[in-house]
Amino acid sequence: MAGPVTNSQRWDESSAEESGEGLDLADYHGLARLIERMHRRYLDVVRVSLLKQGIEDVGPVQALMIMLIGEDELSVRDLMERGYYLGSNASYSLKILVDAGYINRAANQRDRRTARLQLTDKGRALRVELTKLEQLQAEALVRNEAEVRDLKAAYRTLRRLDRVWGDMVRYSSLDFD
Repeated sequence: MAGPVTNSQRWDESSAEESGEGLDLADYHGLARLIERMHRRYLDVVRVSLLKQGIEDVGPVQALMIMLIGEDELSVRDLMERGYYLGSNASYSLKILVDAGYINRAANQRDRRTARLQLTDKGRALRVELTKLEQLQAEALVRNEAEVRDLKAAYRTLRRLDRVWGDMVRYSSLDFD
């Protein structure tokens, strides 16, 4: 005897009729795991690039922070929100970057409790090299117009997933069924 029909089963049936295929929950679960694995893999790519350049005083997480700061002058809070860092992890990485001479961290003139971050010449030079690496990666991934469209579709899907998951966290008291 079958149990009650759930909302996800209703979606499966109605969407399957419209698109010709149903939602495969294994694909959804796999996507979350793939995102995590791809992030680790990307950090490995950055780590290898740093080692090839003879840079051993920062790791891939700190290198990504350099990319996030870019040419801007950011507060620590802005950096944490852009990169989704936790406070203690961000503080540790920022200390490494300041000690290695990649960023300047100065108290804000108006509010001495907040720090402003800006790349030094050394940090800007590393950013240029990391940007070149990203360009090579993009060229290896996207070789024709069809792959450009695929990349843009993947980006849109991941952005939508980010918004949905963010809303689920922010509005967790809401019933999504």
